[in-house]
Amino acid sequence: MEKIKGNFDVAVIGGGPSGMMAAGRAAELGKKVVLLEKNESLGKKLLLTGKGRCNLTNAEFNLRKLVENYGKNGDFLYHPFSVFGVKEVIDFFEKMGLRTKIERGNRVFPKSDNSQDVLDVLKKYLVKNSVSIMYNSEIKSIGKEGRKIKKLILKNGEIEAEKYILCTGGKAFPGTGSTGDGFKFAKDLSHNITDLSPALVPIRIKEDFGKELQGLTLKNIGISVFQNRKKQFSEFGECLFAHFGLSGPIILEISKKVGGLLKQGEVELFLDLKPALDFEILDKRVQRDFQKYQKKLFKNSLDDLLPQKMIPFIIKMSGLEPDRKVDSITKEERHNLVRLLKGVKMTVAGLLGFEEAIVTSGGVSLKEIDSKTMKSNLIDNLFFAGEIIDVDGPTGGYNLQMCWSTGRLAGESAAKLS
Repeated sequence: MEKIKGNFDVAVIGGGPSGMMAAGRAAELGKKVVLLEKNESLGKKLLLTGKGRCNLTNAEFNLRKLVENYGKNGDFLYHPFSVFGVKEVIDFFEKMGLRTKIERGNRVFPKSDNSQDVLDVLKKYLVKNSVSIMYNSEIKSIGKEGRKIKKLILKNGEIEAEKYILCTGGKAFPGTGSTGDGFKFAKDLSHNITDLSPALVPIRIKEDFGKELQGLTLKNIGISVFQNRKKQFSEFGECLFAHFGLSGPIILEISKKVGGLLKQGEVELFLDLKPALDFEILDKRVQRDFQKYQKKLFKNSLDDLLPQKMIPFIIKMSGLEPDRKVDSITKEERHNLVRLLKGVKMTVAGLLGFEEAIVTSGGVSLKEIDSKTMKSNLIDNLFFAGEIIDVDGPTGGYNLQMCWSTGRLAGESAAKLS
């Protein structure tokens, strides 16, 4: 067994966004750094983000507003963001030759719309600062003495360093290497791991609507979430029907809250197909369409109102005969149709698992990490960064921003702290 020992100042475990940023920064500050990646290449999950376009941050430059997007644990990020925030992230990539653009919802993408270009910048950063990269280097265990890590035991050897940074990600997209190893390592080092659950994940529904509507994307719709007949919250945006139920931006956005509610009982979703119109205005709109198509069959009267693929579904749900003449539909029946358009009811069966989730909710307890340095409060030469910690944000570049900021701070702290 090849034994590599005593050669490094900093060992970074995990070659994802936070790991690459941490390794590059520590090396930039003059430290001898090794980056250990269990895959045969770096940034496998990064390449998938933003549907292959890499939504690398969100252009929210107000620190307080930025932090609010991360929920109850967001305050932890005040210092990491103040050290290396949104502006600094954009500047970092721009100075390294990556041109960026801002799209709807303040989402920041590379102008090339290619996540490979983001990864190439990070690789260039590592090479420029002489980071040693070891591929196919899966950590088997971590050797510890007292309050210090002494070595990393790999399949093919051992690594020793003065400082260690754990950037192994979470459990989302395990096919990219995010299999939750870091949580086991952290636990073995006496850290507490909060409840882990998939976040930003599609939702399964009990009804078989998904099979009928599979592939249909609905833009500018509203979703209200109910439990025990009480409205819990609502969102507005775009959703996609899949064979199992629902996906798309608005669904990923609500999935974490829906998952929390499911622990307390049944959850219902009400899909508002025309959220910009209240009942009265929508009723007048339907009346106008019925007047326009008064001599036609009901099934041929909804073309101006709904996507073609949605029409047979709505007709079936309305209970009205598709071959009925439009001018025979009563006011009460029309009102029932309008109510349906304002609230298609679906019952949540559950969330899809970590295989389909974008991020992991939960992680290493923030009580055991110093937010000023990302250093462990329990192990003197250990730092954390990225998805392994108990903070996650919504879609829109927030989770990558958290990775860049915590990775940069961890690398800097590991290089500077004695």
